[in-house]
Amino acid sequence: MSAEQWLLTAAIVVMIAAVAMSVVLFVHSRELRGVKDMLSALFSHRRGEESPLVEELSQPHVAFIANPSKPGVSDLKTALLLRCAAEELPEPLWLETTVEDPGTGQAREAIARGADLVVAVGGDGTVRAVATALTGTTTPMGILPLGTGNLLARNLDIPVANREEAFDVLLTGVDRRIDVGWLEVVDPDDSLHLQALRDAQTARTKGARERAAHRANSSEAVPADTAKHLFLVIAGVGFDAAMIADADNELKAKMGWVAYFVAGVRHLHGQRLRVRITLDDDRVFTTQLRTLMVGNCGRLPGGITLIPDAVIDDGIHDIAAIDTRGGLAGWVQLFGEVVMQGFGFTTVLERKVGRIDHTRAHTSLIEVEQGAQAQVDGDVIGRARTVRTWVDPQALTVRSPLPRLQ
Repeated sequence: MSAEQWLLTAAIVVMIAAVAMSVVLFVHSRELRGVKDMLSALFSHRRGEESPLVEELSQPHVAFIANPSKPGVSDLKTALLLRCAAEELPEPLWLETTVEDPGTGQAREAIARGADLVVAVGGDGTVRAVATALTGTTTPMGILPLGTGNLLARNLDIPVANREEAFDVLLTGVDRRIDVGWLEVVDPDDSLHLQALRDAQTARTKGARERAAHRANSSEAVPADTAKHLFLVIAGVGFDAAMIADADNELKAKMGWVAYFVAGVRHLHGQRLRVRITLDDDRVFTTQLRTLMVGNCGRLPGGITLIPDAVIDDGIHDIAAIDTRGGLAGWVQLFGEVVMQGFGFTTVLERKVGRIDHTRAHTSLIEVEQGAQAQVDGDVIGRARTVRTWVDPQALTVRSPLPRLQ
């Protein structure tokens, strides 16, 4: 082969290689552009951009339902908006509760406006109100605790003292299905209310009339309404509800849960209740006690575990009957028993003057002969003679911390 033929052959080979390389580069560049477009589409929702490729993939829309009466809510709102911006999240929906609507209506509005996560910002009352709207739906509830007790947050290990860590749970937590408890007042107790009204009518002085009128409308005398009341932690009838009703609001703001302890001291020598209890329609007990509590979970403020075996998603309620006799000695013994059971121990004494007995049931009917205060998750609902409770298994989704590694 001559030199000219070699040069011609080499030129043809180089030309073919160049064409092939061009084709490869063209195809590769299209693939790269395709990958780039796909990644851009997948992550554009982080910047709030519209994505033609993945229109249905959008950043979860967060709604905050806040109780404006809580201290620092305005500053918290600013901090939350800044944190959402730092996380490249869309501006959240911010709705505030009112006296007339403590959060249920706002939560329903949030769902209607497309919220994928509804966060209760406040105390146990706000959490209950938001949960009432979300129960039975697939929309998860988040919690930013601002209350005195923060009962559900404590039982789910949501940080109650560090708001940044609580916000982290909203971003990185898992959605957990939990049970919902319901309490319905079958027979309200209006005896104290009516007696106070009669006292006001027969009072001879203006001061006596005013005191009687005030007593008639106080939380200790007002009869409970017959609506259904949701609870997520504990409902109770008796001493616990009377203690909560009597807690001073100013002291709660300054001292937190200690205010309940102070109120409880004032009720240590209150009347024991004569109660008939029907569990699951077939187990009937008649007894005297200080308080009867129906628990979805059992951890209280101050590190107290009142119902150690309660599980928040097992589809059944744990019931605690608490009684004391013998004055202060009974309460001291009861306190010791509660502390011991928190460590997994039970005391065995022939005669106890302070005791807590446990059982379990799906439903309960509680009949109090003389009537008593009732409460749900720390909210007093008034006086009642008869209430019934039941469990709605795994009816609510809550954004919770990641499980701890064992």
